[in-house]
Amino acid sequence: MIYPILMAGGNGSRLWPMSTESVPKQFLPLADAKLTMLQATLDRLSGLEVALPRLICNEQHRFLAAEQLRQLGMEQANILLEPVGRNTAPAIALAALQAVEQADDSVLLVLAADHLIRDIDAFHRSIQVALPQAKAGKLVTFGIVPTHAETGYGYIEQGDALSEAGFAVSRFVEKPDEATAQAYLESGRYLWNSGMFMFKAGRYLEELGRFRPDILEACRASLVNASQDMTFTRVDAEAFAACPDESVDYAVMENTADAVVVPLDAGWSDIGAWSALWDVCDKDADGNVLKGDVLSHSSRNSYVHADSRLVATVGVENLVIVETKDAVLVAHKDRVQDVKKVVERLKSEGRCEHLNHREVYRPWGVYDSIDNGLRYQVKRITVKPGAKLSVQKHHHRAEHWIVVSGTARVTNGDKTYLVTENQSTYIPVGQVHALENPGVIPLELIEVQSGSYLGEDDIVRLEDKYGRA
Repeated sequence: MIYPILMAGGNGSRLWPMSTESVPKQFLPLADAKLTMLQATLDRLSGLEVALPRLICNEQHRFLAAEQLRQLGMEQANILLEPVGRNTAPAIALAALQAVEQADDSVLLVLAADHLIRDIDAFHRSIQVALPQAKAGKLVTFGIVPTHAETGYGYIEQGDALSEAGFAVSRFVEKPDEATAQAYLESGRYLWNSGMFMFKAGRYLEELGRFRPDILEACRASLVNASQDMTFTRVDAEAFAACPDESVDYAVMENTADAVVVPLDAGWSDIGAWSALWDVCDKDADGNVLKGDVLSHSSRNSYVHADSRLVATVGVENLVIVETKDAVLVAHKDRVQDVKKVVERLKSEGRCEHLNHREVYRPWGVYDSIDNGLRYQVKRITVKPGAKLSVQKHHHRAEHWIVVSGTARVTNGDKTYLVTENQSTYIPVGQVHALENPGVIPLELIEVQSGSYLGEDDIVRLEDKYGRA
C-alpha cells in the first residue's frame, strides 16, 4: 500500500492577487474550472492502490483544507497542522513518524499540492516504476523530462541506469543561468527537480537521523505532546518552532548514497507564475487565455482573468491582467516573476491586500466584506447547511442581520428563534449570541456592523464546535 503525503504549505506569492496568505494557490481552481490545485492532486491518485491521503498544511488553512477534502468525499483524511513553516524536510519527517506507527514498511508518495500534471497515465506509470526501488530501500525522486532550457528550476543529473527502474542520482544542481540550462538540455542527462518523492517512511527517518539528527529529534519532540482535534493533528508548537528550516533536498537527498531518480514526462508544471499558467491553459485564436467576463479586441498572447466585473482589453500584447474584488494586477508576461516584489512591498507598507481576499473562508462557510467606513461595516454571510457560528459576544459593536435566503436559527441573549427570508434581527453590544443554519440549503444574510471598533479580534467566543479559541 502506498501512503500519499500532500504538502500544502507555501503562499504562492507570484500568483497574487488571486493567491494570498489566507487562500494560497494550492486552494484555488487555477488550471481547472472545477477542482482546486489540491483537489486535482488528490483526484489524480484515482486508479492507484493508495491509502487515505495525509495532508500537511499551515494551521490557518485547516478548515479550508478540510472543506476541500470533504467535497471529494475524503473528510476522514488526517490533516497534520504546522504551527509555523519549517520547509519540506521537517514536514515529511512528521508524516513519516506518524506512518511508521501504522506500518513500519509504509511507502510514502510525497507530492506537492500545487502542481499540474496533464498525462495521468504517464504519472501512474512512473509511480509503478519507482515502487520497487522504494520497497528496496532506495529514496526515489521524480525528475521532469525538460522541454526547454529553464532557469527557474533546479536540475538532477542522471547517473548509472538501474535497468528499467530509473537512474542513480549523480548530483543535484541549483538553478542555472541560461547558457548552463541550454547545455543541460542538450546533454540529455539532466532532469528538472520536481520536488516529488517516494520512499519507505523508516528509510527516510534513518537517513534524516544520519545527516540531520537535529531535525529528526525536533520533530519527534513535537509529536510527543501532539493532540488530535477532529481529523486535525496538532503538534507541539514550541518544539516544532525550534526545528531547523531545511528542504528535503539539502537535508537528505543530496547526501544519501541511495538516491534514485525516475524520469517523469507527463505534462508537468509547478504553476510558479502567471506566465506558466498561460502556458498550460487553452488559448483562443489570438493566443489569449480569457477567464471570466472579458472582452478582448485586437489583443494577443495575453492572460486576462476577471473575477468580479467586466474587463476589456484593446490592442494589448503579452500582458497578464488579473482582476479580483481586492486588487488589479497588470504585468508584462516576461516580468511576472517580479510580482513577488509587489507582495513584499505590500508587506513592508503594512497593507492587507496580500493577506486576505474580500471573501474569507470559515469552517461554517464564508463572508464577503461588501462595504466599510467610519463606525460601520457590511458583510454578506453564507452559512453551510447544519453549520453554526460560535456562541459569542462583542464589546464594541452591534449587529443587524437581514436574511436573504434560507432560514436562520438565532440565539439572542436568553431567546432562541427563527429568522426567515426578508426578516431581520438586531444584536445589541455585549449581547451573547449565535447564528445557525438548521436547513438543507445555504443560509445567506446581510450583516451590518456598527460601533467604535469593528476588528475581527473583537470576538469573545464562549462555545465553538470547531475548537477555536
